[in-house]
Amino acid sequence: MDNKIINNIKALGIDMINEAGSGHPGIVLGAAPIIYTVYANHMNINVNDPKWINRDRFVMSAGHGSALLYATLHMAGYNLSIDDLKNFRKINSKTPGHPEYDVTPGVDMSTGPLGQGLATAVGMALAGKVLNQKYKFEKKSAFDAERSLIDYKVYVLCGDGDLMEGISYEAASFAGHLNLDNLIVLYDSNNISLDGETSNTFSENVLDRFKAMGWYVDLVKDGGSIKDIDRAIDKAKKSMKPSLIEIKTVIGKDSAWEGTNKVHGKVLENDDIVRLKGKLLVPSNPFYVDETLMNYFRTKIIERSNKKYEVFSQNYNEYTKNGSNSDSMKSLFNNEIKINLFNHDWNFDYETKEATRVSNGKILNEIDRMIPNLIGGSADVSSSTNVYLTYRSDIKNNNFDGKNIWFGVREHAMGAILNGLALNGFRPFGSTFLVFSDYLKPAIRMSALMNLPVTYIFTHDSVNIGQDGPTHQPIEQLSSLRLIPNFNVYRPADSKEIIGCYQSIFNSNKPSALILSRHEVQTLKNTNMEETLKGAYIVRKEINKLHGIIIATGTEVHTAHYIAKELYEQEGLDLRVISMPCVEIFRNQSEEYKKELLPIGYKTFVVEAGSSSIWHEFVYNEKYLITIDKFGASGTKDQVLDYCDFNYEQIKNKIKKLLK
Repeated sequence: MDNKIINNIKALGIDMINEAGSGHPGIVLGAAPIIYTVYANHMNINVNDPKWINRDRFVMSAGHGSALLYATLHMAGYNLSIDDLKNFRKINSKTPGHPEYDVTPGVDMSTGPLGQGLATAVGMALAGKVLNQKYKFEKKSAFDAERSLIDYKVYVLCGDGDLMEGISYEAASFAGHLNLDNLIVLYDSNNISLDGETSNTFSENVLDRFKAMGWYVDLVKDGGSIKDIDRAIDKAKKSMKPSLIEIKTVIGKDSAWEGTNKVHGKVLENDDIVRLKGKLLVPSNPFYVDETLMNYFRTKIIERSNKKYEVFSQNYNEYTKNGSNSDSMKSLFNNEIKINLFNHDWNFDYETKEATRVSNGKILNEIDRMIPNLIGGSADVSSSTNVYLTYRSDIKNNNFDGKNIWFGVREHAMGAILNGLALNGFRPFGSTFLVFSDYLKPAIRMSALMNLPVTYIFTHDSVNIGQDGPTHQPIEQLSSLRLIPNFNVYRPADSKEIIGCYQSIFNSNKPSALILSRHEVQTLKNTNMEETLKGAYIVRKEINKLHGIIIATGTEVHTAHYIAKELYEQEGLDLRVISMPCVEIFRNQSEEYKKELLPIGYKTFVVEAGSSSIWHEFVYNEKYLITIDKFGASGTKDQVLDYCDFNYEQIKNKIKKLLK
């Protein structure tokens, strides 16, 4: 029966690819026994409650195997019809070309960029360990067994491409360090990649590499043997370490292109499909499903998983009898946070100068007291980015009762791990220097694609960091982050605007970046927490007659404010200064509000210590862009600003000249 179901899954996957005219038949024919064994014998799921919080997670890190996943989900009983399978790779279908979160029932994350799935699964596993620790039942006696509300496992199907990507090494190293024993990676090892045999590019001993990183490893020599795969997973589940099981498979098994790179991403010929189905003993008519086999598969899942689901329901009812426990669980289930930071007494100091990274650290620690599912850390720079949660303990090997994560120098994996945490109910944050945001850009893109409430905190936001030189001085990073769809980039001017930014961030489920300075500034009396929510607002209004407008962000708001004051007093030039902490939010304001802030017919300048590329929409021509479009240099802050034509006098004189 098991082999017949596997063959039916293979046939469905091939039919989907043939109907779409594109796809990846190789993994469908090679890895079907792996995915079937996981779902039939191990995954605890409820197809009628696909978001069940204690379900086991499955991540198709080799996202090109989507047809295999969808065929399996259909056979397993998820709300995925034959018509859905026929619409594979068609627009607005439930079966897109690569798995997409919140599109297909049973898909736990969007995958496709290789390595992202495996690395995000590490975040899911970490979330599981933290939740397991957080939602434990108190023992009534010393003889009681330890119980927790949450105890799920994370299964990953990956290929050679995932393991070649650097992010998988970063994430695997992190998982081994923390002993994430609820993570089981199934490595579809077929010695073939898109361009040819992996011997051309990939000759390391993968099992030895993972073993050296603290993983339990195993080898299944026959990837077609359900018995061997099943036994290996059983052993992995008993291990006290994260597990990697290498399973030797044959790509495109039983097709004319079996064992070659041709079958990776090329649709099979029609006569080959007929011959293949004959060998699989599946009727040749497209999208055939044997109801008896499908019911057998579904029954296996139900008989095992229903027991787990019932126990969870009982435990949940017991746990939430306490009202505070119930509130905590609701925030986790719904990821809905409603906080009002404006009602808090922040006691602003208008005299002391302070870098916004320092102000942010103090504010974040206050917010931590208000948000139970806040969690995060930095890529080994918390002492510089100031994101350490002072009142919380650290997450360490075998101790997950904390909120501070030590990611190490693993920026790319940090981003993916944050995504995994967000997929499991947390409001995570991660931090590094702005110039290093490039290291984790693919993970940020996945945050935006999945609409996950991840907050990226980037400090050292401009060339004025000085003597570290151009390798550490961001230029294009701000603009490149702003180009990501469904992603808000906040660059606050001072502590009041930081609070306004967080009010926006934590009352939204969108991903975001918070850009902070090393440069010290005072809190301005004219900045406004509430107005920050509009994305832009006036911090200095003209006194008599409007001569021009300066748009600025971050610490440049201070520069613009003092220049406007000086030009009015010395030259009689009356300037409006607008702080624009979030361009994306301002663009979504009403046309009336935009015209109120930026009336037509007035000279408008933009002052920002970064690339000019996104600012042209606000100015008449590029002469009014006072930005930096070249790399910086090593020197003192003042020397670097001079070199970049961006010191106070240079900015003031350019504005004065253009106004006159």
